[in-house]
This record gives sequence, C-alpha cells and structure tokens, in this order.
Amino acid sequence: MPQALEGPAATTASAAASGTPPQARRWAGVATMFGSGLSNQTGAAIGALAFPVLGPLGVVAVRQYVAALVLLAVGRPRLRSFTRHQWWPVLLLAAVFGTMNLSLYSAVDRIGLGLAVTLEFLGPLAIALAASRRRLDAGCAVLASAGVVVLMRPQPSTDYVGMGLGLVAACCWASYILLNRVVGRRIPGTQGAGAAAGVSALAFLPVGIVVAVGHPPTAWAVLCAVAAGVLSSAVPYLVDLLTLRTVPAQTFGLFMSVNPVLAAVVGWIVLGQGLGGPEWAGIGAVVAANALSIATQRT
Repeated sequence: MPQALEGPAATTASAAASGTPPQARRWAGVATMFGSGLSNQTGAAIGALAFPVLGPLGVVAVRQYVAALVLLAVGRPRLRSFTRHQWWPVLLLAAVFGTMNLSLYSAVDRIGLGLAVTLEFLGPLAIALAASRRRLDAGCAVLASAGVVVLMRPQPSTDYVGMGLGLVAACCWASYILLNRVVGRRIPGTQGAGAAAGVSALAFLPVGIVVAVGHPPTAWAVLCAVAAGVLSSAVPYLVDLLTLRTVPAQTFGLFMSVNPVLAAVVGWIVLGQGLGGPEWAGIGAVVAANALSIATQRT
C-alpha cells in the first residue's frame, strides 16, 4: 500500500535521536525497504495462486479485510468526529483503494505480475514527472514512454484488456497519492487511511459473500488470500512506517523503483511467469526513468 513520504527534517531528527551510526542506519534501511518490497510482491504472487478458486475479485476482497484490520488498529479513527468536509475525500480514497487493488490483481491474472506492477508503477512516476519542470525529467518521461511502448507492442498474444487494467491501476495509484495528501491535511495522523480502509472493506463485504456462496473456497485458497493481505498490505505498511523515520524520503522513493523488477522475479519464481528480452528492456526503461528522476532531485 503506497505511503506518504516524510520530510528530510523529520527524518534527520529521528535519525539523530536514535544514536545509531549513520552507516548502520543506512544498511538497516536498505534491508527493511528490500524486505518490504519483497513482501509486497510475494504476497501478490501468493494471492494469484488462489485465482482458480476465488478469482481476483475474491482475493482482493480478503485483502481489503486484512488491510482494514491493520489500518483501523493503527489509525484508530474517531469516525463520529469527522465532518462532511473530511468524509468526502475519505470516501473517494476508499473507492480508489478498492479499484486500484481489483484492477491490479485482474491485470496480474491476465498479463502476469511483472508487467502488471510495471504498468501500475506509471501512476506515481507520472505524478513525479508532471510536477517537475526540468529537462532531465522530460527525458525520463520519454524513456518511460518508450518502455511502455515496448511492453504494449502489438503481438498475436498481446492481452490488451490486461494491459488496460494495468493502466487503470496506474491511474488509481496516482489518484490514491493525491487523495492521501488531501486526507492528510484534513485528518490528523493515520485516521483517514484507517477510515478509508474500513469503508473499502465494508464495500467488499457483500462481494466476499457472493464469491463464497457461488464458489465455495478451499482452506488453501483462503490461506493464500489472507497471506496476500498480510504480506502485501500489513507488512509493507508497518515496515514503511518505521523505515521512513530513519531513511530520507528521496532514498525511499528511489528504492521503490525496484518493485517492478522484484515483481518480475517473484512472478517468475512463484508463478512461472517468464519474460522475454523485450519485456525486461521495457521494465528496465520504466525503472531507470524513475530512478534517474529521483536520484537527481535536489533535497
């Protein structure tokens, strides 16, 4: 689940207060970020194992339930105190959250984990590039676009519906980031995120019931879906929350660009979804565009 980045001042103050040597903090941060990304992509791959029984819709429903339990426990939103001014972005955030996960998992079902996550990653990349006026970032946008063209090039086996779902997930992730900023300004702490997760879980409750009645789940399928919720929602959220206290926001954003590569590798190992040279080149172009843009930003 995408997280908001803290400012450098907060990061520095927290790091100084910890008393831990800078080198040790750096390596600990890298280890936790890698673990978070690996957990996220492994969870998605394990969730895909339940598709034959629950389908993407059923797996996403369970994931929303797990995410709600975690975020409600962490955020502890005071729902009765929310005003209409606060509720509308929360409701929009809930809708975007559910749509983002559903479109992503549906894309994974059709085009594989690596390509789906790479296309979804275009959402935050587009926001980062759109906010910049540097010529270098314009070049990064061209590089990322070239990668997308390679990934979506016409072939007899091209699944354009799956590609489209990946782009829908990208738009949802971009909207999620923008809405999180609005919610963060209007509601203190993580109450807004917790409330949005709770609303999204409620919306998926009848979906889960229909899926369970129409396709009685096996214990293995439910376990895979729960594992997806824990590994792709709970673990990344909590780990990223801790990591952002000691790792600069720029470093965190730079490391996020590794996620499409991790998704491709995990998809190959867990799901047997191999990629050809052109696909790896397209993924590499998108990753390089994001990494180059963030690495050259001034803090």
